[in-house]
Amino acid sequence: RALKITCTTADSSIASAVAEHVEYKFEKQDLKLFRKGSSGAQKFTVAFWIYATKTGTHILELQDNGNSRHCSAAYTVSSSNTWEHKVVSFPADTTGGWTPNNQNGLDIRWYLTAGSDYTSGSLQTAWGGNTTTARAENQVNNADSTSNIWMLTGVQLEVGEYDSDTLPSFQH
Repeated sequence: RALKITCTTADSSIASAVAEHVEYKFEKQDLKLFRKGSSGAQKFTVAFWIYATKTGTHILELQDNGNSRHCSAAYTVSSSNTWEHKVVSFPADTTGGWTPNNQNGLDIRWYLTAGSDYTSGSLQTAWGGNTTTARAENQVNNADSTSNIWMLTGVQLEVGEYDSDTLPSFQH
């Protein structure tokens, strides 16, 4: 199974204040192994399968909701309309820990489009305070044609830093 998004109304000029993304939310109690906010904080690795019509730069963001912090990373879709496996690592964050409970702690965001309010700064690749302009620099516009398709499956969040050769097996 996969999440499939199709463009039904083309928008080749995204308004400055608009950003569209797909988001997955984690409860704080499910994140304690990352030891965020401590000197022993661990890196984050997000792996997933992506199928997109638009090749080029796409943006993945981690949003720490409890501490108003975020970090973004770019990945490249190389082949149009082809499933590609991506493995994206994020640095550890020694600032702002999570008290284990069922409140939202972390969001993973896959950007689909982003206006200039989200792309006019340098991409924030280290954890820091929420800076809207640093969220999605160079994000391709997946909404510029009604022929565009974007699909996602096999999302995997791991504690530590991995690449496609060292990533643990997908468990669930």
